[in-house]
Amino acid sequence: MNTKTRIASLALSLMFASGAALADLKIGVSMSQFDDTWLTYLRESMDKKAKSLPDGVTLQFEDARSDVVKQLSQVESFISQKVDALIVNPVDTAATQRITKAAVAAGIPLVYVNRRPDDPKLPQGVVTVASDDLEAGRMQMQFLADKMGGKGDIVILLGDLANNSTTNRTKGVKEVLAKYPDIKIEQEQTGTWSRDKGMTLVNDWLTQGRDFNAVVSNNDEMAIGAAMALKQAGTKKGSVLIAGVDGTPDGLNAIKKGEMAVSVFQDAKGQADGSIDTAVKMVKKQPVEQTVWVPYRLITPENVDQFK
Repeated sequence: MNTKTRIASLALSLMFASGAALADLKIGVSMSQFDDTWLTYLRESMDKKAKSLPDGVTLQFEDARSDVVKQLSQVESFISQKVDALIVNPVDTAATQRITKAAVAAGIPLVYVNRRPDDPKLPQGVVTVASDDLEAGRMQMQFLADKMGGKGDIVILLGDLANNSTTNRTKGVKEVLAKYPDIKIEQEQTGTWSRDKGMTLVNDWLTQGRDFNAVVSNNDEMAIGAAMALKQAGTKKGSVLIAGVDGTPDGLNAIKKGEMAVSVFQDAKGQADGSIDTAVKMVKKQPVEQTVWVPYRLITPENVDQFK
């Protein structure tokens, strides 16, 4: 073997030994829907993270359009294309078993991002990168309970009922309410994460003559819709406290304007970076945690500028 051949062979051996990629890794990403404000930030952050990696990572995004069957079909298509890894933002957290089974059978690493499947125990080769939604609900409700002096009436705007983010954020809210018997839930309905639906619900409640001191929303979009309905009804700004979750730019602006009292920052960049880093590690057979929690942080008028 001549010197050049020996050097090339050595370089190739070192490349394999270090786990470095000979070519770009291809990761198939199925998002529950593109038409969602916070998920757009998540998707954009994932794209930026992938482009910043020295090994080279190519992401192929698909929009499941809130359709469980379509999402499964996308995953099966990715598998047939022999992608190196899968990242899935599930449409329905109770309907992920077939996705998990397909990925495991194909031996392709699977990362669920933002929404953890309802399955209590995921198999090896399947990881979740998300934030603890119970904590989000506890944080926003504790802030409101303190501001309300432990008494009054609230309404709750629920997200999509097919997602355990809705269930767990609301559960966190009610855990706090258990300590405050003088705070009552006046109404509780789903606005399916939508600003328009949040506005419609709150407008309907106001038209019905319902009285409440605070709006607890599972996300910022519905909270902003609530603020719009209250403004339209001539309610004095700040007289009804409004809480959201996500810390979107529009949510931050609403807090600065006094239209929302509080939100809970869900770190899109943190979840995006965590999902890409975890997928790459799994492809390289490096150790990973099966659940990667990205912490929530409370956003108030006093610290809102830190989240710009």
